[in-house]
Amino acid sequence: MKIQLKACTALDAEELYVFELENRLYFEQSIPSRGEDYYLPEIFKQRHASLLQEQRDGTSFFYLIKDEGGEIMGRINLVNRDVTTKRAELGYRIGQNHTGKGIAKEAVRLLIGQCRKLDIKEIQAKTTDGNIASRKILTGNGFQQESKAVEVELNGQRMMLIQFKRTMLD
Repeated sequence: MKIQLKACTALDAEELYVFELENRLYFEQSIPSRGEDYYLPEIFKQRHASLLQEQRDGTSFFYLIKDEGGEIMGRINLVNRDVTTKRAELGYRIGQNHTGKGIAKEAVRLLIGQCRKLDIKEIQAKTTDGNIASRKILTGNGFQQESKAVEVELNGQRMMLIQFKRTMLD
């Protein structure tokens, strides 16, 4: 399946809001909830505008993962960009109807391809030990486990959090 990454804009707010609502319960099975307020239309718009400001400032980059018809299949971001170390943190989420199709792996590959243009030399990522798919996506895109897993609590369950990193070659 051919996908594309499209930088988020203010025009995406409504479609992105629908995507988040439709996938809320699915996402909250594996990541902490963003809270009830996040799903209030006005709060969502305010938070989206705030993220877009981060993008204009160059501290974060937010992309929609879309199919050939323009449907949102997921999101992928580089956040907390440090201009001194040229490091950023990777995050992504794929909608429930689009998992298991290689979309996240391809989206990460495409985003890595943007790093030179974004002046990013290192990407860090975290996942839990139970998220085997995410670990495969990261290692399949050249990420290396950076440190031993650290025990954390997520949605009331104890699990291990694993840190990965990928350094860009010049």
